[in-house]
Order: sequence, then C-alpha cells, then structure tokens
Amino acid sequence: MAFVTINGRNVAYRLLGAAANPLVVMAHPLGMSQAVWDDVLPALLPRYRVLTWDLPGHGVSQAWPDQAGPITPAVLADDVLALVDQVAGGGSFHFVGTSIGGVVGQQLVAEHGGRLLSATLTNTGAVIGTSELWTTRAGRVRTEGLGAMSSEIVPRWFAAACFEANPALKTGWMTQMGLGDDESYARLCEMLGSHSFVGKLATASEQVKVHLFGGSEDLATPPEALETLSAECAGAAVEILEGVGHVPSVEVPALFAEKLLAILSPALEDVGQHGVSYDTGLETRKQVLGAEHVERASHNATSLDAPFQQMITRLAWGELWSNDDISRRERSMITTAILAALGREELELHLKTAKRIGLSEAELRQVLMHVAIYAGVPAANHAFALAKKLGW
Repeated sequence: MAFVTINGRNVAYRLLGAAANPLVVMAHPLGMSQAVWDDVLPALLPRYRVLTWDLPGHGVSQAWPDQAGPITPAVLADDVLALVDQVAGGGSFHFVGTSIGGVVGQQLVAEHGGRLLSATLTNTGAVIGTSELWTTRAGRVRTEGLGAMSSEIVPRWFAAACFEANPALKTGWMTQMGLGDDESYARLCEMLGSHSFVGKLATASEQVKVHLFGGSEDLATPPEALETLSAECAGAAVEILEGVGHVPSVEVPALFAEKLLAILSPALEDVGQHGVSYDTGLETRKQVLGAEHVERASHNATSLDAPFQQMITRLAWGELWSNDDISRRERSMITTAILAALGREELELHLKTAKRIGLSEAELRQVLMHVAIYAGVPAANHAFALAKKLGW
C-alpha cells in the first residue's frame, strides 16, 4: 500500500507489475475498497501493470474534506488522471470500473477518451437508482452510520448462493463497510443521485472501446441498467454472467479475470484483417523501452531512416510486442537470447529492457546459459560481460 497527495487529500493506492507492461486502472464499488481486485490480480500481473486506489473515505484513503464541496464524477476522473500521471508515469491506460467505479469510467470516456486504450464498465448504468433513493440513503448514513446500515446494504451486493457457499463473506464486507467514513459515503450517494450520463456518451464511445458486463442476480444495477447504458454507448456489447451479483471480481474472480483478459487482448481475427495501428505500436514501444529512448530515436531520425523507424514501430512493436499471446516478460527473454546468440548491437538495449520489465538475475542467467549451449560459449561470454557492465 502506498499513498499520494491529490488536491490536498491523501489517497491510498497500489501500483503492481512491471513498468513495461500496459497499464490497467481499476475502480471499486461504493462502500467497498480496492481489495475487491485482490483475487483478480494474479491473472493480470504477468501481462499488465495494475493501478488500484481507494475512493475518498473508503479503505485507507482520507475522508472527503468538509470544505472541498460536493464530489462529482469529474473530480473522481481527475483523481484517476492525477494518479496515473503522478505514480505511473502518465500515458494511455485501460480502465476497469464496477458500480460507482463504472460511473468514473463513463466520465473518462465522455471527457478524456484520448487517454483510454479501452473502458470495461461492469454492474453500472448511465443512471443508477433514483435521486430520491440516494438522497434518502445519504440522510440515513449521516444519521445511523455505515456500521448500522451495512447489514442492510451488503446482502444486495452478492447472489444468495454466494453467501450460502461462503457465510463469512457477508460479515467480512460488513466490517469493511463499517470502517468507512459516513460523510464521504453520503456525498458519493448524492453524486449518484444528481448525475446522469444519458446523452453524453454516444459520440465519445465511438472513439473508445467500451465493454459492458454484469450479473443476472444484481439487485443494485440489474441487467436492464446495462442494456440502457449500451444504447448510450453506441450499442456496446453487453454480457450478463448467470448467477452472479453486483461484484463479480469478488464473487467469481477467476471468471471475471478470464473475461477481462479477453477484453484487454485484441482479437486475433481483427489483427489479421486490419493489422495493428502505428499508434498502438508507438504506445507499446514507449512502455517497453521507455518514452525517453523512443523520443530520442524519433528525434535522431533523418529522411534516410524515418520510414525504417515507422516500419519497426508498426511491425516489431505493433504486430509483435503488442500481441498478448505471450507476456512481454517472455518476449524479453526470447529477444535477449536471440540478440546474444547473434551478437547484435541491440543486445545492450534489450539487457536494459529486461531489467525494466522485471527479469530476475536467475532468469537472465538461464537465458544466457541457453545461449552458451545452443549458440556457443563466446556469444554467451560476451553477453554475460555486457550484462555485468550494465549492473546486472
């Protein structure tokens, strides 16, 4: 767990995974915390860098200050961009949001689509509930407190069969909810009751890949809410998970991860028919090699080699390194071995890249031991010497 100050507020976040991997930002539901992603992370981290955080007054993020005014989707979206820029190095990212997290995602789609690689919105809606419902809940929270109301709210998050299979789940999330800040929760309720994305997403969602799914047993945002949101998002496809409630990342984490990985990875048939765009290749090249290196290579290009730089960006970094069939960690090991075996000049760059991606000393040693056996001891000896010179 780490902390950063955004607009005078202390925000708790986690940034996990290699900097060379594509960034996925994940926003949790109202009343919960970034812990909702814990059981999904192991499936994502081999291929993605993941940034999660606690909403104001949730988890261990600071409560919303009294003098800060109302909470709005725009404010929460600005928090996302500040987190990405301050702790993850900026750039584009995939966004995943459940419930109120999906509302934050809609704001990003509407106003900051240029920063998004994709938006996966689950168990949410262009409008959630009614103004009266949220005003009433905000008033009750201020009067009764989250601890008292948790026994009423938490059962709405999960399908009944889930509680039957794991009775401790209810008590655990009631405890978590009771630890939250009453006023922050109340202001978020008021935000949900006063904001709608009806009529705000159609044009923007044509520029951003929006994916929607939810649960058949979701009482808070039933499938109908997602169907309405789909109509607002230029007909984005909706998938409903049978027997699942409001928080699939907790209830069925393996299935959630499977669906999410399929969304984040480009479909092979699309790549084969249309190729990978230059922009995709450029984004991947910056993630893997670092933005400074790529900018330097572009700046140093002349009329002689500029087309070559564009070609390798499209082919090597777009078609190859952007493909998700194997992880970038595995690609780094393959590339380092080939360059070492051939004695190519780019070996130094990719030894640096291997460290950036997160290869361990033991993994690099095994890569170069393979080079010694299959390509010759002199090639491996040169690579070992260069690696030691670079601080391995």
